[in-house]
Amino acid sequence: MIINNQMAKSIQQLGQVTQTNAVKPTGRQIGQGEFQKILNQQLDQKNELKFSKHASMRLESRRINFSANQIERLQNGLESARNKGVKESLMLVDDVALIVNVENATVVTALNKDESKEHVFTNIDGALLL
Repeated sequence: MIINNQMAKSIQQLGQVTQTNAVKPTGRQIGQGEFQKILNQQLDQKNELKFSKHASMRLESRRINFSANQIERLQNGLESARNKGVKESLMLVDDVALIVNVENATVVTALNKDESKEHVFTNIDGALLL
C-alpha cells in the first residue's frame, strides 16, 4: 500500500485529534466511590421487578392485586429465573399467570385463573410455580 506524505500527515493529525478527545474530560468528574454508588443504584433498579403499562392496565381491569408476600415471591422467582438463564418466563402466583421478561425484570402481561384456562403460552423458555 502506497501512502504519500499528505495522506500520512492527515492520518497523523486524525490520530492526534482522536487522542486529544479521548484525554479531554467531558461532563463532571466523579470519584471512584461515587461511581460505584451510582452503578449499584442502576443495577438495583435493573433487578427490581417492574410492571409494563400493558400489564398494569390488565391487572387493574381484572382487579388483580398482589400482597407484599406475593411481590416478594415474584422477586425471588425473577432471581431464580435469571440464575437459570431464562429470558421469557411464565410465572404462576396463586391464581394469577404472569409473563415476565426476565432480562428487563418486567411483567409484560397478567391473566387470572379463569382467563388462563383456554390460553396457550408461547415464546417462553421457562415456567415458575411460585
